[in-house]
Amino acid sequence: MLKQHLQFKLSQKLSPQQIQLMKLIQLPTQAFEQRINQELEENPALESGKEEKNSLDEDFSEDYEGESDSESIGAEDINIDDYLSDDEVPDYKTRANNYSPDDDEKSIPYAAGISFNQYLINQLNTVYLNDLEWAIAEFLVGSVDESGYIRRPLADIADDLAFTQNIHCEEADIERVLKIVQELDPPGVAARTLDECLILQLKRKERTPNIELAINILDKSFEQFTKKHYKKLLQKYDIKEDELKEAVSEIEKLNPKPGGSYAGSNKVIEHIVPDFSIKIVDGELELTLNGRNAPELHISNEYSNMLAGYKSAKDKSKSQKDAVMFIKQKLDSAKWFIDAIKQRQQTLYITMNAIMQYQKEYFLSGDERKLRPMILKDIADAIHMDVSTVSRVANSKYVDTPYGTKLIKEYFSESMKNEEGEDVSTREIKSILETVISDEEKKKPLTDDKLAALLKDKGYPIARRTVAKYREQLGIPVARLRKQI
Repeated sequence: MLKQHLQFKLSQKLSPQQIQLMKLIQLPTQAFEQRINQELEENPALESGKEEKNSLDEDFSEDYEGESDSESIGAEDINIDDYLSDDEVPDYKTRANNYSPDDDEKSIPYAAGISFNQYLINQLNTVYLNDLEWAIAEFLVGSVDESGYIRRPLADIADDLAFTQNIHCEEADIERVLKIVQELDPPGVAARTLDECLILQLKRKERTPNIELAINILDKSFEQFTKKHYKKLLQKYDIKEDELKEAVSEIEKLNPKPGGSYAGSNKVIEHIVPDFSIKIVDGELELTLNGRNAPELHISNEYSNMLAGYKSAKDKSKSQKDAVMFIKQKLDSAKWFIDAIKQRQQTLYITMNAIMQYQKEYFLSGDERKLRPMILKDIADAIHMDVSTVSRVANSKYVDTPYGTKLIKEYFSESMKNEEGEDVSTREIKSILETVISDEEKKKPLTDDKLAALLKDKGYPIARRTVAKYREQLGIPVARLRKQI
């Protein structure tokens, strides 16, 4: 039996322009600059720098969000006067009084260097190897990762040598050549495990009793060492506490990632460019938007002149009409892009200003305990914008403050009630938790239960599992692993 029913469904769709605006808002400063350069390359009607004269009127009469690419508009339907103006009008530079040029920023030159793997190959050139050994050594060096380790089993390496290099050898041959590669600098390179890496470094040192003990501990009792079962180690090696302490001290001086210490490593260095700057001037907070977010853009005078020439022409050929359609499309796109940048700047500034005012006590003092509980909705409600817009600003933008450069989303936190029933930030609790752990007796670290009890005594009644969660978020290990001799 067929049934018919009527269903009403309300849905909201974003226009392509709105979607692009959201993407622009999300971009941090460096990516935003790249996006502008891309638009300048793709749209000849858009130019950078100050506009001299004959710019298009700032009050553009076309409704961009209502147009679609598939809409057919005849050249005769275009009101050329809407695109032309003989009046002196402001150019489209988007800098305002609250946006200052990034005068303090300096470009830092970096010297080009060789890769970490090439650095190892250069050392191999000084070692005498026969053809087979050289082929194996070169392949092993190519298998060293950026931390300095060879993570793959030797059996897999033997298979790869056979299939890719047509080199047939035994694991024993690879093991023998690996020992040669492990003698290269930096010490510990080409190790397969952490304990092997540390032992290789210790063997490069002068063989004192402390070094010998450290090597034995890593070689025969690595698991007990990592779990800090110091009593078992004292009994096993029949040593005094001071001897164990000195051996552990030698181990703690070693580098667990020898590849990371090589300055010429192929790591991608991310340079953070703050999108905002907050300064304290005469006891008041002053917010500025990075000047690189306020480019000077305007409509090409050449394109304006093209339209003027079309308007004055008596006979309008089909090719001229097609050209006018192309010009109109590029002008529409350029005008929308300029307006979108203005809207982006306004959105960024309004959002960050609301965050700054919300956390005013913190920004004036730098005391994290004064950070108020703040969620995205708090700021969205204050500036009458969508939560997703605030999220786009907070998740990808950095602010330069008197207390360091911070990712804006770090200032957001949930809240909980203290014993007085007041809302306190979870960041405040984490800060107190860090302080308590740093002041604990290192030989007897506090368990999560004891930490929870101490926090309760301080007026923060939270459960043990919550303490454990905050501790893990702070990157602090459990009590057993914090234990020192």
